[in-house]
Amino acid sequence: MNDDTIRLVTIGRIVRRRWRLLTILAVVGALLGYGVSLLFPPRYTTSASVLLPGAWEKRELLTQAEIATSSAVLDRAAAALGWTGVSGSELRDRVSADAADGNIIKISGTSDTPERAQRLSDQVARQLVAFAARIAGDDAGSGAEARPEALRQMVVQTSRRITELADAADPGQTVESVQTRTELAKLRTALHEAVKKLEEADPAAGKANMVVMGPAARPDGEAPPTRTQLIVAGALLFFLLAIIGHLAAARMSRRLRTEPEIAAALGAALLGSVDVPDERRAHRPEGRGPRARIRWLLGLDIRWDMPAPQLSDDEAGRQIRCRRVCARLREALPAPRRLLVVVPDGDETARRAAGQLVAEAESDQLLRVAGVAGVSVSQPLVPDRGDESGALVVLSAGRWTAGELAGIAEACADAGHEIVGIVLACPVRACPARSAGRPRNAAVPALAAGHDTPGGPG
Repeated sequence: MNDDTIRLVTIGRIVRRRWRLLTILAVVGALLGYGVSLLFPPRYTTSASVLLPGAWEKRELLTQAEIATSSAVLDRAAAALGWTGVSGSELRDRVSADAADGNIIKISGTSDTPERAQRLSDQVARQLVAFAARIAGDDAGSGAEARPEALRQMVVQTSRRITELADAADPGQTVESVQTRTELAKLRTALHEAVKKLEEADPAAGKANMVVMGPAARPDGEAPPTRTQLIVAGALLFFLLAIIGHLAAARMSRRLRTEPEIAAALGAALLGSVDVPDERRAHRPEGRGPRARIRWLLGLDIRWDMPAPQLSDDEAGRQIRCRRVCARLREALPAPRRLLVVVPDGDETARRAAGQLVAEAESDQLLRVAGVAGVSVSQPLVPDRGDESGALVVLSAGRWTAGELAGIAEACADAGHEIVGIVLACPVRACPARSAGRPRNAAVPALAAGHDTPGGPG
């Protein structure tokens, strides 16, 4: 797994073999999301639109949006709402304003109920319009209106005086009198044009007052994140964390999976493999205590990082493979010897494979098995050498680290046993039932007549 590419088939294998654990973690995440939703009450958001007639530049619209969320507007809105314990500074976190297309300021208000959210948006919009009207001078009184009117009166009086001066000038047709009357006419025209430009430059004349485009709509749903979203997010987060945790643990695993690595760790030659029919109980942890039940409940009693067992031959084919391993073991021994079969504790598949080897060795004159010894990988201890003259290690691939296997090898050496070979136990799936026209165990009687059948003649 360390060098393998993470593929969808790997994730699918995790889901298939750890679905109980993943389901429990997803439920825990959903409960956590529900608890978080209780800490944050539901919130509702709605918007009110304010129209700004006339020609407005983009920066002017942005300025009006900033004014909508300023303390000058929000303090007046808070005072008009009259909500207990809610001030203008608290409304700053509940109100936002954006400049939209078409000279529109969109004011959004958020509160704990749809009614309060609607009232908040409408009130801020009204206060913005009122504040803009006061800035433009609509509510400034007669003093603000008197200044433009006084200017107009002065222009009228100046124009009248210019006319009087023109009439009092020399009525003759001299060059000086004509020039004087022309200059006075130009002055009167310039005054009228200046007043006209002043009126056009007046903001109140070029831009009408702001208008609230109707009341805000009452929201019919919560603002995100809703309680449902928090629950789903919690379940999905815990599910993904569990998948990532499995992948990280597999990549950090130091368990040996290849035959050369296992042979190098034990310092012996690999003789072959023995097929063991995969049974679910073979993966159960030993004991019936609470920990075993919890592991079964969470699905931790089944290895997920091992590939699915391959289809095997029938019983006769598995016996042939077992005999071939015994034949290689005979070839590796210079003379008939009694062997001690060593199996790591907890490797039930290897223990069943050792049983098959012992049963096969009973019919062999050159092989004698003194027994099967279970060795703890945490504290390896092998029985001292008696009349045995070697040890045969049987184990499953992908379950033990190099350090654990080296410990077993050292324990065998300390007890005076030489490791004469290694046998891998491979879980396999039984072949599907054969067709009705051919008996499923038709090959077994044919092999039973031969001399290689366990229990048969030597």
